[in-house]
Amino acid sequence: MQLPEEWSRAEIIINDAGLRGYITLKPLTIPHSGGRHEHQRFGKSRLHIVERLANMFMRPGKNGGHKYRAIQIVLNALHIVQLRTGENPLQVLVRAIENAAPREDVTRVTYGGITYFKAVDISPQRRVDLALRWLAEAARSSSFRTILSPEEALANEIILASVGDVRSYAVKKKNEQERIALASR
Repeated sequence: MQLPEEWSRAEIIINDAGLRGYITLKPLTIPHSGGRHEHQRFGKSRLHIVERLANMFMRPGKNGGHKYRAIQIVLNALHIVQLRTGENPLQVLVRAIENAAPREDVTRVTYGGITYFKAVDISPQRRVDLALRWLAEAARSSSFRTILSPEEALANEIILASVGDVRSYAVKKKNEQERIALASR
């Protein structure tokens, strides 16, 4: 249940300056905060990124409310990423988040009874939230009713998103969202 020692955070580089304050990699033994961040403003940005990804797996359905199972899925997926790429899996996860985090979105503006869409920038915390949500959605949907386990599906998605491959669900959703925002300028 612990993060392995070889996954040191010392050599991890976050290239996106906007996301630097919202991807937390502080050292910890067990990625389980017990929800102590909930009543603090921007508290979830201080959670370890592995725990935030595990929290995205706890959606209604098969894994709803099973925190230990969600943490095991994420840790096993990170072990698979390490075996396949030979790199620090936390660095691969950070690159995947950077590549899957959208920069623009659209919002609905109503002016005089007329509704139109306008492109807006996204805050860094929402960028990280959307990237993590899309990574978890991809793993859940690709492992549903298939022989692919959730761990393997998450590892595949993280590896594809880390290189910016368009076969990745998260990168595909990011490109789609930014394309819609570009059309709404």
